Parts: sequence; C-alpha cells; structure tokens
Amino acid sequence: LRLASDNERGLRELGDETESFKETQIVEFVFLLAEKWHLDHSARYQAVELLDRFMVKRVEQICQSSHDRSQGQGSSTSSQKDQLCDTLVLRLVSCVQLASKLSLHYNIVNNDTALKFLQSLKYSYTKQELLESELAVLETLHFHINVSTPLTYVELLLEVLGHNGCLLPAKPLHQMCVELLDFSYLMRDAIYDTLLKVAIENSTPSKLQVAKFLTVKEDLMLLAVGIISTSVFILNPGLWKQVVEHLNCVTGITSQSILEFSYAVLKHIIGSTTP
Repeated sequence: LRLASDNERGLRELGDETESFKETQIVEFVFLLAEKWHLDHSARYQAVELLDRFMVKRVEQICQSSHDRSQGQGSSTSSQKDQLCDTLVLRLVSCVQLASKLSLHYNIVNNDTALKFLQSLKYSYTKQELLESELAVLETLHFHINVSTPLTYVELLLEVLGHNGCLLPAKPLHQMCVELLDFSYLMRDAIYDTLLKVAIENSTPSKLQVAKFLTVKEDLMLLAVGIISTSVFILNPGLWKQVVEHLNCVTGITSQSILEFSYAVLKHIIGSTTP
C-alpha cells in the first residue's frame, strides 16, 4: 500500500522535463560503472533515478531563474546550462557514489576510487570538488535520496504472489526479472514507443498523446507487473495467465495493460512484429 501510494504521488508530481535524462547512453554509462565497481543491481537503478531527479531539478531551477531575470541577464542562464552539461559526468559519478552508500554499506565507492576513474577520463577534479558535487546532489534533492526503485516494486510483488499461493520458481524468476529490468532501462524509449502505439492502435501518435503518455512511462507499478509477467511468460508460459490474474487482483492494473506491456518488451527481445 505504501509503494502504491508513493507511486501515485510521484505520478501526480511529474514535471515537464521528467525522464529527460534516462537516455540509453547515460543508463549504459551508469550500468557499466556500477559493474566496474562491483555494485549490486539495486545500486545501479538507484543511481539512474538519482541522476535523473537531480538533473530535472537543476533544469527546473535554471528555467525558473531565467524567468525571474530581466532580459539583459540572459547570458547567465546560458552559462548555467553549459555548466550543467559540462559537469554531467561528475554528477553521474556522485550519484553512483550515493547509491553505493544507500545499498552497500560494506562496499562504498570512496572518493579515491571515484577520482581515479575521473582522472582516467582526463578530468582534473579535486577531492574537494568531488565532495562539493555530492553535496550539490543532496541539497538539490533536499536530502530525499532513499527512494524506491522499480526493483523494489518487482521484489515486493514477487513476495506477495508467493504469499498468495502463486507457485513460482523464486530464484530463476527473480534473476529473469532483473535481466529484463536491465533490458527495459536500456531499451526504454523503444519499448514505451511500441507500448504507446499498441495502446492507441495508431502508429503515428499525436504530440498530445505522447505528452499524456508520460504518466505511463513513469508508472513504476506498471513497469514491475510488466517485468514479472514477461519473465513468467519466458520461463513458464503455462503459469502466465494465472500470474497475470494475480497481478491484476493485487495492483488493480488491468490484464490488458499487463498483456500490452509484455508484448512491447518481448517484441524488442526477439525483434519481431508478430503478436
């Protein structure tokens, strides 16, 4: 109930720039860096979400600052935007560091490790600048960084399904869910583009339909049930219908919506347009 409430509140508070910084290249960078530093999956998802939320907040602040300024001070806004782009890699590293502290207290990415990595990319940041970057992320997000990721939703729903007597192979199913969640992050735009076209039954959605679809793209509960449904379909198609019915009862998300999401994911896994 708490996760459902958090999800609904997040959808209500969506800004115009939401999800602008979940591009494939950025997500892949975070995933590879997390793998290099031996962080678990929860940390990589947390880092992506932190970076996205931070960058969106900063863009909102710059836009608000621009609105408040007189026309003669426009160059300052431009310089702020340039600085935001120039420090993207530094902020990304800071978000990975923060995520490591949230999920792996015994394997925290320390400043020496982070600086060594940045120096390997020819950046000349100091330890002080690294600390200030971490603080900038914290302050921008008002220290509200321990938020639920899609993996949290997936794991809790798997627990509920098991508790409700839905017999599933727990370990392989969890592993498949994690792999598909990785895939959905990396193929995010393509998957949701397919989902939108399937939902509206039109291959050329209007700008208004794309804008309204933003709440679907940010719906973590829908993503979780879609990932579980697709994983079950891959591992044990015979249980798929039962699982979809359980997910519908638990979350209230319609079986049709779950089916459409699974189709969108599977389409990009197998590269086929066949339903």
